[in-house]
Amino acid sequence: MISKQIKDRLLALQAALDAEDDLGSADQGTVQLDQTSVGRLSRVDALQRLAMAQATQRRREAQRLRLAAALQRLEDEEYGYCMECGEEIAPARLAHDPTAPTCISCARG
Repeated sequence: MISKQIKDRLLALQAALDAEDDLGSADQGTVQLDQTSVGRLSRVDALQRLAMAQATQRRREAQRLRLAAALQRLEDEEYGYCMECGEEIAPARLAHDPTAPTCISCARG
């Protein structure tokens, strides 16, 4: 029962990332150089928005990979155990970040 709740939470986080992708896709288009309608500062602002959207997309992709890895650990019945030392990961740590692959000691180490 607990593993189903964990899986549901991980899948919900994946769905949220997909929804964020849909919202952020508009800001990732090519910045057009049209000097008649957009001033120099507006182009710089558009380039900055593009860079921020791309950085956000990279963070979402990294999180998506962490979610996939956590789902695989759940499938392999290794979820909740540190990938470094094999000890159980504290439930509070997993509650905070359900994708955490290591215990707090190994994460600090």
